Order: sequence, then C-alpha cells, then structure tokens
Amino acid sequence: MPVQALETVKSRRADIRVVFEFEKIVEQRIADAISRGELSNLPGEGKPLDLDDDAFVAPEMRLAYRILKNAGFVPEEVVVRRQIADLEQLLVDAPDETDRLQAIKRLDFLRARLAARRGFETGLQMQEGYKHKLAERFSRVRQGSDPALDTGDRRPR
Repeated sequence: MPVQALETVKSRRADIRVVFEFEKIVEQRIADAISRGELSNLPGEGKPLDLDDDAFVAPEMRLAYRILKNAGFVPEEVVVRRQIADLEQLLVDAPDETDRLQAIKRLDFLRARLAARRGFETGLQMQEGYKHKLAERFSRVRQGSDPALDTGDRRPR
C-alpha cells in the first residue's frame, strides 16, 4: 500500500475514533441528566418529535420556509402536484370520455406549468426550438455547406 494511502486510512481511523469518543461523552451526559431528573416534565415529553425534513433546503432559507409553513403557506409547486395527482386519479375513475378528455387537457396544462416553473422546456418550446434547428439545417443543405451530409459523392446535383 502506498504511503499516502496508508496515511489517509490512518487519518480516517483517527476521525472515526474522535466521533466515537464524542458520542460516548454525549451519551454519558444525557444519562447523567436523566438520572438527576433534569429531562423530566419537559414540554412535549412522551410525544413524538415533529421533525421537518428540510435537509434539501439551503441552510440560509430554512428559517424563511419554516415561517411560511407555520403561517399556513403552501408553495405553488405543492398545490400543482396535488392537483396533478387528483387528475391522474380522475383519469382512472372517469366514467365517460368527455370527463377524461377534460382531465387530460387540464393535466397537460398543469404539467407544462410545473415544468415552466422548474425551468424545463415545455412541449411547445421544444417544438419551436426543433423547428428552428430544422430550418437552419435545411438552409445549410440548400447551400451545400452541411458537412454532416457529405457522403463523398461529388456528382453535380
């Protein structure tokens, strides 16, 4: 094993030992506090913790998100996703074709809206971009300057 790799392994082992020792100290202090009764009769004792899963929220935004959540604000993306889920269920349960077609149209609209909010291209935007690329390609072909179409055939056209 190379010396540098050996040093890295030793360093990681030392880091793991430090974490383990820290955890032992924390567990011992918690056990001492429990035995002294310092953790008895606290608000919420015996109730499950309300842990918000905000691991994917930037640390500087967590407070703002928590304030909005506590005020009852629901982000538009969440509302749109719920509407999409409801419409997908309606498609499964829809008794007639008219309801199904309306649900499909609304579903397409909501999916496009969601994609636009996330910065993805919608179907129409993709079609316009594709149409533009095709027009450029045909223009190069007409001018004879598209190297991708060069087959080596030098006959006059």
